Amino acid sequence: MSEGESRLIRRRLVGAWLSTVVSISLVLFLVGVASLLLVNARSVSDYFKENLQISVMMKTGVSEESAMAFRSVIDSIPGVRQTTLIPVEQGVREMSELLGEDFLNVFEISPIPVSIDVSLNADHVWADSIDVIRKEILTSPLVDEVVYQQSLVDKLNTNLGKISMVLGIFIALLLFISFVLINNTIRLNVFSKRFSIHTMKLVGATKAFIRGPFLVQSVFQGMFSALVAIAMLVALLFFIRREFVQLFEIFSLDLLLVVMGIVFASGIIICLLSTYFVVGKLVSLSKDELYY
Repeated sequence: MSEGESRLIRRRLVGAWLSTVVSISLVLFLVGVASLLLVNARSVSDYFKENLQISVMMKTGVSEESAMAFRSVIDSIPGVRQTTLIPVEQGVREMSELLGEDFLNVFEISPIPVSIDVSLNADHVWADSIDVIRKEILTSPLVDEVVYQQSLVDKLNTNLGKISMVLGIFIALLLFISFVLINNTIRLNVFSKRFSIHTMKLVGATKAFIRGPFLVQSVFQGMFSALVAIAMLVALLFFIRREFVQLFEIFSLDLLLVVMGIVFASGIIICLLSTYFVVGKLVSLSKDELYY
């Protein structure tokens, strides 16, 4: 074989290896994105729950000083995450933006009382827990009413549960599709070496001996593909951080290492399993079957 033919064969082998790595990396990137959503499902759920507001309307005539003192009482209630005092001026301004600046003209005195916005810890955003906190707040003679959307709480918990279930099914389906795609990619790569495998079998090589080099290669291939996919995932996160800061704050970056581990392990395991079964099947083929 001439030197030119050798270089051509090497270029083809490198090209085939790179195309395999690119294909696997793209699939693993999708696995990484889906895993990122899955491990942050709790963070996203907590974000929406903790931004649910409960409005405590004080009775007409209650001063801001009295409301501020009562605010500290609300802060001490188990499950309360944060409270914000809404002065009369701010309430009037918000109502003016909603109803128009002249809405107060029909009243002799301002009907807008001092209020306190309350947000709860995520694990207390349930109908029963909110009702207990509501009843405790209403025991104060300063409070006129406690307002929150019961239907919104119910829909929030129901829909978040459905989303988590759908996301879990999507992850399982994506992993199955990933295995099929990577398996087909590796099958094409290994199938091109079927005659070399048959020659090794003819000289007495065992299945384990024949599989060995292919399995080692698949490990490095899986590792390299996983590193490429992780680099793509990190680049995506930097883009999100620059363009969608609020969305980026929802994600827990501490779990990014978990996602990287999932991608890395998926790359190695799927490549190993695919190579193991593909090589095992090729070793079992007869000489005539190698041509089909």
